[in-house]
Amino acid sequence: MSIRKVKFVNNHYYHIFNRGVDKREIFSEPDDFTRFFQSMDEFNTQNPIGSIYQNSFNPLRSSTPKCEKLVNFICYCLNPNHYHFVLEQLVDNGIEKFMQRLGTGYTNFFNHKYKRGGSLFQGKYKDVFIDSNEYLLHVSAYVNLNDQIHQLRSSTSKSSWREYISDSFGDHNFCVKGVILDQFNSREEYKNFAEDSLKFMKEKKEMEKFLLE
Repeated sequence: MSIRKVKFVNNHYYHIFNRGVDKREIFSEPDDFTRFFQSMDEFNTQNPIGSIYQNSFNPLRSSTPKCEKLVNFICYCLNPNHYHFVLEQLVDNGIEKFMQRLGTGYTNFFNHKYKRGGSLFQGKYKDVFIDSNEYLLHVSAYVNLNDQIHQLRSSTSKSSWREYISDSFGDHNFCVKGVILDQFNSREEYKNFAEDSLKFMKEKKEMEKFLLE
């Protein structure tokens, strides 16, 4: 499926991805993953939140009820120099608002921390409309197992894979997984499907349509 400029539609699914400018690392230390993941959570609200850093000094922040979300995360993978999301848009312009906040907020954090300036990401994020349930299932496998595609260690990559395959991962129950898991009899069945899907994509070179080039 070709990458194209899409008009995001509510309650539809999209594969969103980007990488560091000049293929540079966007996560250099474990704390960078933590901050990006925090940004994925806190910027996903219909009301503006301002600066995560400034909010960290607000003792009332944690007791404030969270507003309705802009998007649902179906799955994600954060690699040293790029990321992948599968998102469901919940409100008009939800994906655009969320991605603008995430990109700007994390770039400001990263540039301040590492004393650099300029763009961190390679232009605007890429977006692909997921136009069928079959495609959604296979993209979920590709994103959840993206670290394995690049042969990365768990310490250098973070994904939602463990949420999908482990019943005991409730403390990090970040993604809305029902749209995927409800189509399988068990987590083990989904695990087998995802691993077989990845093997098939490798053999048929189907992964080329997901690449960041």
